[in-house]
Amino acid sequence: MLGLAIAYLRDRALTTFLNVLLLALAVATLAILLLFSSQIGTRFERDAAGVELVVGAKGSPLQLILSSLYQIDAPTGNIPLASLAFLRSNRAVAQAIPLALGDQFQGFRIVGTEPAYADLYGAEFAEGRMFADAQEAVIGAEVARATGMGLGQRFVGSHGLSAGETEHDHAPFMAVGILQPTGTVIDRLVLVDVPSIWDAHGIHYGEEAAGEEHARHDEHESHQEHAGEAGMTPEITAVLVKYRSAFGAVSVPGMINRQTDMQAAVPAVETARLLGLLGAGVEGARIFAWLLAATGGLSIFVALLQAANAREGELALLRVMGATRAQLFGTIVMEALLIAVVGCALGLLLGHGALALAMGASDTLREVGISAWLLHPGELAIVAAVLGIALSAALIPALRVVRTDLAVTLARTR
Repeated sequence: MLGLAIAYLRDRALTTFLNVLLLALAVATLAILLLFSSQIGTRFERDAAGVELVVGAKGSPLQLILSSLYQIDAPTGNIPLASLAFLRSNRAVAQAIPLALGDQFQGFRIVGTEPAYADLYGAEFAEGRMFADAQEAVIGAEVARATGMGLGQRFVGSHGLSAGETEHDHAPFMAVGILQPTGTVIDRLVLVDVPSIWDAHGIHYGEEAAGEEHARHDEHESHQEHAGEAGMTPEITAVLVKYRSAFGAVSVPGMINRQTDMQAAVPAVETARLLGLLGAGVEGARIFAWLLAATGGLSIFVALLQAANAREGELALLRVMGATRAQLFGTIVMEALLIAVVGCALGLLLGHGALALAMGASDTLREVGISAWLLHPGELAIVAAVLGIALSAALIPALRVVRTDLAVTLARTR
């Protein structure tokens, strides 16, 4: 049956190719949507773990969440360093972690923060240790893999969040630690202390502003003093907040939004809004993809029905030569299943390949951290559904073949 089915498919190669292509496009679209929607939801959930509030400059709360929590957008601005002490003095706040953004290394963001930031994601060291002094850096697993960074290697950050900006040659960093993969945003970051970011931008902060932070290298003193005289003051980009109790969720955001020049954004609310916006588009594309799959099934049905009509005489001769009804039925079904199997295989390959190409071309997709070649269990459901569509399309032509009257058919084709 398999050999005969293949021979029949070769006999109408163009029609077979078009049917395979139609199913492949449907499967590819469904696979891309499944991978994107499932991974981005899971990624957002993991990246937001342990953070109940993000405080930053006034602007779009969604932009604040994307830039400070997920590291995939430009910050809304900076806030005074005193904001950190203000939040830590609030009894409802259990933890406040500062972030200082604005630089990158080979497309990976450099984040000025504290060691507690790594603890949010349960990060452990593959090599080395946490930064403890000026210009020391801890490298995320993806950064180390992509750049080949090793312990003790020095590197220079660039101003801005995209490659090609001005480099801070006067303030090189040295890698003192490399983190193990966590599957979270920290894999794609370079972590340093906050004063290191100030150093890179020539901001004089002094001991009174740095608090317990380490003293800077003498080699930068003149540059810092010059910038300080120009009016540049130490600032941070955002603060990640964790409450001491549920009361904090009620009191802190409202107090910040009403009584300060900052804004407070709740990750759960803004992420749900973002996923809702994405979900509407994804659902529309998914409906289109299933319509495409149904069209592919209809095309298979028409092709098999026409082929069965054209081969009535041949199939009748096969019956006379000893072929059973079940064998002829199986041959027709096998043709449909072969088209579907090849279409599914090609579609999955196209889907994963297209997502990989899109990640290579889009900084946003790459920063989100979607894995293009990760197999999702839902893909098996897609394959099963497409095979079911193909099988349904083959039933009527197959039943027509087995119900053919041999005598009438042979007499008509004599």
